[in-house]
Amino acid sequence: QVQLVESGGGLVQAGGSLRVSCAASGSIFSINVMAWYRQAPGKQRELVARITSGGSTNYSDSVKGRFTISRDNAKNTVYLQMNSLKPEDTAVYYCRYESSVSGRYSWGQGTQVTVSS
Repeated sequence: QVQLVESGGGLVQAGGSLRVSCAASGSIFSINVMAWYRQAPGKQRELVARITSGGSTNYSDSVKGRFTISRDNAKNTVYLQMNSLKPEDTAVYYCRYESSVSGRYSWGQGTQVTVSS
């Protein structure tokens, strides 16, 4: 099992920046994919960004150029740097881990990000 603990969410004004973190612990396989998802009220959870253990990244079109996903494998931590935030970015942000060996996955508890006008 892998447990994910998120931090860094909060309230920020439009145009501001915020960095959220996700620390993984437990039976972590080195070859894995970490990702950030978000879910706004009444909406389906959507993929925001993902990063492989080799460092390859993918972003949704809505955040490309504004958000950056990164990871520190020594600390088993993944980050999402969010710049030029918009009210439309307001959502609960979730961290996800998936082992590329076993296929097992885990979700974080979610952290609220609120962007005010």
